[in-house]
Amino acid sequence: HPHVVQPPLLSRPRPYREGFRVGVHAKSLRANMAVLPVVRVLAETVAGLDDAELAVNIHHEVDDPAAHAHDPALLAELRKLADRGALTLRVHDYFDDDQLWEYLGGLDVSVLPYTFGTHSGWLEACHDLGTAVAAPDCGYYVQQRPCLTYGHSQRDGLDARSLEDAVREAYRTRPAWRASTDDRAAERARIAATHREIYDGLLR
Repeated sequence: HPHVVQPPLLSRPRPYREGFRVGVHAKSLRANMAVLPVVRVLAETVAGLDDAELAVNIHHEVDDPAAHAHDPALLAELRKLADRGALTLRVHDYFDDDQLWEYLGGLDVSVLPYTFGTHSGWLEACHDLGTAVAAPDCGYYVQQRPCLTYGHSQRDGLDARSLEDAVREAYRTRPAWRASTDDRAAERARIAATHREIYDGLLR
């Protein structure tokens, strides 16, 4: 998978801040997301870590009765957790690229609440920016880039213990997996050469 973030940002130092921030972006509740089970486990896990916080983001569509993504029950539970101080909740419009990179760069670990899928542009962007990812063991996320993993799939549901372990591992080790400008340039050249070879072969 080629880089998602543009090259000038690949070499920009990560912003310094104290504490440990775990993020879940529920977006507009894609079909492959199981947000609440993941958030419930994260809220309990983060509560047991010193100087740690859980940040949950979600799009305005989830709060819009006219939108396909409308889910008042889910939003009510998230707001209840926020009122208890278990997480910070931000309901907002879609981020533009600059806002998204700023958001991802402000996380220590981004948790992907997916139950199925193949690969992730979100994971790729995190790799570009040096933000650790906790990805489910379904699909091919683990093969895509270095990341933490936990059990989560449509068939088996959520393995809460493995998610807790992944977050605690990130808290303990503060992994710093990140793409470099040189690595991304070399990778892009390899991808282009491979595509050229495939197309040349098909046209013969």
